[in-house]
Amino acid sequence: MSLKRLENLQRLTPHLASISLLALVSTLVYLIRNNGNVVHLDPRVFLQQGQIGNQNNSKIGNENNSSKACNLFSGKWVYDNISYPLYNEKKCTFLDYEFGCVENGRKDLKYQNWRWQPHTCDLPRFNSTALLEKIKGKKLVFVGDSLNRNQWTSMLCLLQQHLSVSPKTSNRGPERIDNLYYHHVAEYNATIGFYWSPMLVESNCDEIKPNRNWPHVARIKSIERHGKYWIDADILVFDSFAWWMTYEITILWGSFGSPHAVYKTKMNRLRRYEIALSTWSDWVEVHVNRTRTKLFFMSASPFRPGRTRWSTDPSCYKKSEPTFNESYVSSFMNRDMMYIVESTIEKLLRRGVKVEYLNITELSAHREDAHPATDRLIRNPTLTKDQWKNPAIYSDCLHWCLPGVPDIWNEILYAYIMKL
Repeated sequence: MSLKRLENLQRLTPHLASISLLALVSTLVYLIRNNGNVVHLDPRVFLQQGQIGNQNNSKIGNENNSSKACNLFSGKWVYDNISYPLYNEKKCTFLDYEFGCVENGRKDLKYQNWRWQPHTCDLPRFNSTALLEKIKGKKLVFVGDSLNRNQWTSMLCLLQQHLSVSPKTSNRGPERIDNLYYHHVAEYNATIGFYWSPMLVESNCDEIKPNRNWPHVARIKSIERHGKYWIDADILVFDSFAWWMTYEITILWGSFGSPHAVYKTKMNRLRRYEIALSTWSDWVEVHVNRTRTKLFFMSASPFRPGRTRWSTDPSCYKKSEPTFNESYVSSFMNRDMMYIVESTIEKLLRRGVKVEYLNITELSAHREDAHPATDRLIRNPTLTKDQWKNPAIYSDCLHWCLPGVPDIWNEILYAYIMKL
């Protein structure tokens, strides 16, 4: 290379560096503005292609650009009756009747065939063997309400469907210790559990029974009774939202039955939720082993508040197709309560505790076709003829049919676990 050309190249180098920096900034600005959601730059939301197990030839991002980040929560529903459902409802021995819509008489099965497709990559397909290898010798526990039990049941179905061909695999039914249900896979010495704690903090709803106490009473500053069952877990998946949406919650300072206890029947819904999550976050900061235990928090599973048996609107009644309007979710979700979760997680991060926030709200909001609706009424022999004349008011638009939407939640959770 001639001396003159070398000098010209040296003069251009600062300009090339500036152009590269400008391109990087422009890319970041684009990502921030994408869908108007700043959390797209949050490392808790992004996954890098090279960090995720490539199971069943699944890819994250563009294979020609391995460094491209992907937001797994921004995408669309695609009909796929080849790859989905991921398992057969009738072959899952762990499926509760509340979630078994086919068993309860549903005829339209199209709700099982929708695949979630992120805009800029592919969601890794669930590989049960890879997951069990990853959590070998470990304990995965879902903590929360019946929606988290919905997700836990999905996880058991996903694991059983793939492992049933192995004669060495233990397929025993879930065992129970207090509020903790768990299934142990002997071949991998792995435990997958669910702990019932609908408000995370202690409440008069902690007893596991069909008809819970009313009104709900929450010991908003007490969590230790539950927390002692979480300490030895390697992966914790929390959720708590739906039970806090009701206005009729009494807040208790003190112990149940104590003459010195203080009950407060009127407290702002956002404030009581904020205090409860603060109690949870304080427990996490003090008791969780930060180098061992990985933490996840599921965002709100969407529903329209109403006056059905599950305090929801019967909007899912007779729905048979997803909703494709991308602004649909904003019309009915309580964004202020969701912000409290996000703010609590951000505060924990500043205190040195990382919690992955899995924002499944919007992707789930388009799937009102995938709720049990009135399918589970067949199991309710107490309904009168007059009540059967208006079945919509008994529509379960809160929980989800399985196979269905919670399987997608677990595919996303799987992607995160595989990169740990």
